[in-house]
Amino acid sequence: MGYQLSAVVADAELLREQTAELDHAVLGDLRQDFALLPVTPQLVVELTGSLPDFVVDDRSAEQPFDLVLSPPLVESLTRWSQAGPVAYVEAEFAGGAGYQSAAVWLGGRLSWGPGFDDVFDAPREQWPINAALVRLGVEPGTWIDPFAELGLHLERNTAGWLAHGRRRLSADYWDELVEEWENR
Repeated sequence: MGYQLSAVVADAELLREQTAELDHAVLGDLRQDFALLPVTPQLVVELTGSLPDFVVDDRSAEQPFDLVLSPPLVESLTRWSQAGPVAYVEAEFAGGAGYQSAAVWLGGRLSWGPGFDDVFDAPREQWPINAALVRLGVEPGTWIDPFAELGLHLERNTAGWLAHGRRRLSADYWDELVEEWENR
């Protein structure tokens, strides 16, 4: 089973305010009052007026994202970051191989990244998505790392996050189901 993520992560209220007028914005609630905005082709068109473009070569430090972050898309992230830190995160794994990439905007400018990793030989806290989440203000908790602490492991792909958001599920939904099942 693979894993794919292309999303903006930020404070839930910040994302609600910035995307309130967008037809294709679906927010998935995460823990610690954060939310995830799945980046779909429809959302990119709505934000930029153009179809999304994708990198055809393998991801690398020079080309960390599958999605080409066009100037109009970066302008949206930059504008949103004036209200608080905003991260764009990507991950794709299949059969144990894959990559993570992330970048953070704060105060109307790129403040960190982009970070890229496809080897994962550094400590977990240095992996790109974890490093970005810490810069957003994610606090340590009972889970293994910031990625799991927020609940980014709960859905396996963009379609899952869209369903999660449309059904208005909390990040604790699966834990609550397990607890209910165990109590039966």
